[in-house]
Order: sequence, then structure tokens, then C-alpha cells
Amino acid sequence: MNFFNTFRGKLLVILAILLIATLGLQYYLNLKTQRENNDMLNKQTQALVTGITLGFNVLSSNEYLKDFVEREGQSFFDEKITGRIKGIYIIDNKWQIYDSLDSEFLPFEGANGETQYYQLSELKNLPPLMEGNRLGEDLKHFPNAVKVNGAETNGEAHAIPIETNKGRFYVMVILENDKKEAVNRAARPLIYTLGILLVSSIITIFLVWRFTRPLANLSDAAHRVAAGDLSVRVSGAERSDEMGKLAIRFNEMTDELEKARELEAQLQQAEKSAVVGRLGSAIAHEIRNPLNYINLTLDHLRAKFAPEEENKKESFEKLTSQLKTEVARINQQITDFLNYSRPAKANLQPVNARTVIDDSLRIVEAQAADLNIKIILVESENVPLILGDAEFLRSVFNNLFINAVQAMESTGGSLNVKISPESEFVKIEVADTGKGISEENRAKIFEPYFSTKETGTGLGLAIVHKIIDVHNGTVDVKSKLNEGTRFIVRLPKAE
Repeated sequence: MNFFNTFRGKLLVILAILLIATLGLQYYLNLKTQRENNDMLNKQTQALVTGITLGFNVLSSNEYLKDFVEREGQSFFDEKITGRIKGIYIIDNKWQIYDSLDSEFLPFEGANGETQYYQLSELKNLPPLMEGNRLGEDLKHFPNAVKVNGAETNGEAHAIPIETNKGRFYVMVILENDKKEAVNRAARPLIYTLGILLVSSIITIFLVWRFTRPLANLSDAAHRVAAGDLSVRVSGAERSDEMGKLAIRFNEMTDELEKARELEAQLQQAEKSAVVGRLGSAIAHEIRNPLNYINLTLDHLRAKFAPEEENKKESFEKLTSQLKTEVARINQQITDFLNYSRPAKANLQPVNARTVIDDSLRIVEAQAADLNIKIILVESENVPLILGDAEFLRSVFNNLFINAVQAMESTGGSLNVKISPESEFVKIEVADTGKGISEENRAKIFEPYFSTKETGTGLGLAIVHKIIDVHNGTVDVKSKLNEGTRFIVRLPKAE
């Protein structure tokens, strides 16, 4: 049964059905034609017998053919049969027309009162005489013994000899043949055959279209795959024939190619991270040593060598504070770099999201107050604990809050934080009313080393994304230029 589910099996079944239908119809047409021919032959024979019978009756009586035919109660006279009789001529032994259904050739009275007859040779436009060879020498007296080339005839003539006491007479019966009926009978098989061919052609076109359409889809999909689009999939996998199997194999191939590309990208990223991590650790060690020395030296200078004069002391304190701030900024950038390049191993435990967020907000409270930024924290009821690493999560919210404050440092505004339960997660929304992010940059903000700030390292949001992934959560961003930005963090709740 599996063979008949294939395209070849279906095609063979359809071809077999068409062949059987063609042979069956041809047999039926031949049988019907044979019956029609037999029916026509029977009618011709009956018409011929009727004509001969009329001739015999006339010869055995003193009546003319016309009077005999018009007599009522003729049991042998059937108009459906004798309607084919176009004419009857009775020819005597002198080749004269003794009687006729055609009143034009009936005997007439001559000038001297004697009965005059028309000669057989005077008959014109007669159809050809059928089986005239059996008449022997008498055939030469019949003007229609030979068909005139090119002459159109619509009937046939039959001459039957009758031996009488006056000699040999002939009864010539002219039978009519319906050319239109003959043409229709000849054309009917052609029409039926043409109908079968038309149906076969339509079925063949449908099969070809059904078979080639998936091929065209596969060709288009292969072209898109060659162009690098591995997300393309072809339809038709539900089919049970070869095209369905081909569609399944093609989709499996693109799935494997897509997985291979993802694995390759992950491998490249892992190799890049490993190289960067090793290089970063070495560089960080070499940079932090002089930074620590500079920081300690600044503390020593502020303790031992601060000027006594108030105006100079104030300038000295300001300059050394700025130096310590810049040293701290460099040290923080090194820390961010190391945090991103090192493998993240989180210690996941039940954690209160509100506690972590409060700790992170304290870092930006003073700066927010100086910049006229209002902080609003809203927590819904019955918020469950989250499964996370508190230190890692503080790094996440530190980055988000610092970015929000920096986005509003020139305009002021509000920093809105909302904590709410959502299905299997706890949702934390961090929204600001700052300058927003352009659509072009929105897709790149989680990429490492991408930053729109002149002094940024481009690692803050990359670290956020990495830590959220480690926690099996999600982070999304929605933003409009000059209207603000909203980060939506979803972290799984603790069971």
C-alpha cells in the first residue's frame, strides 16, 4: 500500500484508470455503432422489401403504385420504414417505365389514343445502382449502372428482376440515405474520444502542476538558504509521497544548518571570550598595581602634605579627590571587563527582589537628588521570592539605575521601578523619562563594547544580559526618542 502513496504509484493508477476508461468507452462506442449500423441495415432491408412487395402487388393487379400506396389499411406500409423509399420504378421487358411513384414518369395517353411510356434511359440524377453485376447483360440498360465521378448522391438504387408471363420486368427501388445522420454517426466516436483526451489532459496538467509546484518552492527555498537565510522552511511535509519526504528532509537539513550556525557562533564567542579573558586578566593585573600605588600615594599626600592655607587646602583637596575619582572610574571599568570576560557561576538561592533593588537604589540616590530626579518604587502584593544570586543581581540593577540616571542628568525627570508577580516569574520594570534610545541602536545595546556614551566601555548592559541568562530569565527593552526607556526584567520565582 505504501507504493500507492507515492507520486509514481498515483500516476500509474490514474494512467491505468484512464486506459481502462478509454478502452471501455471505445468498446461501448463500437458496440453502439454496430447496433446503429444493424438498425439502419434492418430499416434499409425492410424498406427494400416493402418496395419490392409494392412492385409485385402492382404487377399482379390493375392499379398504379400511387393508388396502391394511398389505399387505406395497408398492413405492410409503415411510414417509419417506407419513409426511406425515395422512389419506385417498375420497368417492363422493353425497358420502359411501366409504373412509378413519381407522377412525372407515369404512362400517358398519346395523340392516337395509345398508352405511351417513358424510357428507362430518360431517368436522370439517379443514385448509383447497388450490386449491378448480378444483372448480367441487362446492366447496360440502366443509366445509373456506373456512378458519375464527382456527382453528389443522396441515396442508392436496387433493381430486382421479376419473371412474368410478359417477360422479365424490373422493380427498381430508390432508397434515401441521410447524410447528416451518417456524418453524426461518424463524428460521434471522435467527439467522445476528444472528450477523453481533454479529461486526460486536464488530469495530467493538474498532476504536473501538483508535482512541480513543490519543486518550485524547494528551488526558491534553496536559493534563500544559499543567500544565508536558514530560517526558511518549505510546506508540503504532510504529504505522503516523494515530495512530502523531500520537504521533510529539506526542513531537517535547514534545522541542522541553523543549529550548526548557532553552535559555530557560540564557539567563536567562547573562544573570543577565553582569549579576551586571559588577555584582560593579565592587563588588569598590570594596570591595577600602579593604580593601587597611585591611590595610596594620593591618600598619603592628602594626609601628610596638605597645605595649611585654607584656599590652597581647598584646591588641593579638590584636585586629589578628582584624581581618586578617575582612579576609581578606571578601576570600575577594569572590574566590568573582568566580570564580562570571566565565566559567570551564580550561587542561586531564594532572594527578596525588593531587598536587592533597595541596595542598588542607594548607590544612585545622592546623584539623583542632585540632578532633580525623583525615584518611585512600587511593589505589588504577594510578590514571591526569586531564585538568584544577590551579588550578581545587584550588578544588574546597579547598571540599569546608573544608566537611567545618566540618561536624565541634563533634563531631570523620574526613575520608576515596579515589582510585580507574573506567572512563573517576578517582573521588574525600570523606566526613566530620559532621552531614549534610537531604533537603530536598540538592537545593539546588549552587544559587548557597544556604547553611545563617550566615556562608556559598552559592557554594562552586556553584563546585565549575561547575568539574566545565567538566572534563566529574560530582559527586554522598549524605548522612544525623547520620551524615555523601559527595561523589563523577568526572573524565575523560587519554588
